[in-house]
Amino acid sequence: MNLSSEENAMLLAGDIGGTKTILALFSPEAGLREPVAEESFASASHSRFEVIARHFIAGAGFPIDSAVLGVAGPVVNGRARITNLPWVMEEKKLQRALNIKQVHLINDLEAIARAVTFLSSQDIQTINRGKPAVEGAVAVLAPGTGLGESYITYELNESGGVYRVHPSEGGHCDFAPRNPLENELLRHLQKQFSHVSYERVCSGQGILDIYAFLKKTGRAAEPAWLAKEIEAADDPVPVIVKAAVGTIPPCRLCLKTLNIFTSILGAEAGNLALKVMATKGVFLGGGIPPAILPILKNGPFLGAFRNKGRMAELLSQVPVHVIMNPKAALLGAAACGLQRTASPKDEKMRR
Repeated sequence: MNLSSEENAMLLAGDIGGTKTILALFSPEAGLREPVAEESFASASHSRFEVIARHFIAGAGFPIDSAVLGVAGPVVNGRARITNLPWVMEEKKLQRALNIKQVHLINDLEAIARAVTFLSSQDIQTINRGKPAVEGAVAVLAPGTGLGESYITYELNESGGVYRVHPSEGGHCDFAPRNPLENELLRHLQKQFSHVSYERVCSGQGILDIYAFLKKTGRAAEPAWLAKEIEAADDPVPVIVKAAVGTIPPCRLCLKTLNIFTSILGAEAGNLALKVMATKGVFLGGGIPPAILPILKNGPFLGAFRNKGRMAELLSQVPVHVIMNPKAALLGAAACGLQRTASPKDEKMRR
């Protein structure tokens, strides 16, 4: 592909998170499913985003006309402070630093929500089929390094209708315990943090904190072999997950940890579904749900999701899907950029 002229300049799309940053180049001709170049970076290993971007742009070797970056943090007036990194990103400063005409920052959950409108059946696993309302809203939650939330609404217009994506920082709302065990967990966390949000328990760090709480209170013993693996691991979360879903029999402590985690996640997913009337569906993104899919399907998630008193019947009809495509946020950022010049393929929401 000849891309030497300014007319054929690329779109730079990014998924900037607390753990990793993924950058890719897209062209209107190739579309969303075929990035021209792509690379992943460990976010915390770099002092600021510009260092990563310059390295990627230089290596890719293509002219770049615009950029859309999905970032893990609220975007206000073109400026974002990344939630789990010491990075501050500003659109105008990035334009100058990277020599790109247009830079647009969007929340990473807004990016995932944009991807939802064109995900294929191969990109998702359905854990509750439900009965989707054709013109209903959609809720999106993504537990990973943090807990992101967003939602999509359907609005009628002259051409029929359009889906609108709305950012949210709902994951930072107060964690609301529902039983004595969760009350005790809240008190345990309040000794460490001035504010205990849903993100504190529905994230990778939340899994570690729940695990530590159960271990400290003697609710399940930690096997010696597991203690050694956790001590040796850079990130203990995959070790805990594997011991819960990848061993026979599963580690009792790890399984109990993930059952509590998924129960609280289910409750918060139900909360968001009610708040935005997500009758078309709920989508779970982020890195954790695909790794714990068996527990989401067979554990307490759906029971907690539906356990809303008089609204239980309504929520039983809400479809729930797990996004299995790990690059959903990147694709959503690319879709946002390509929509400014041409509509991306597969834009229509299928479910």
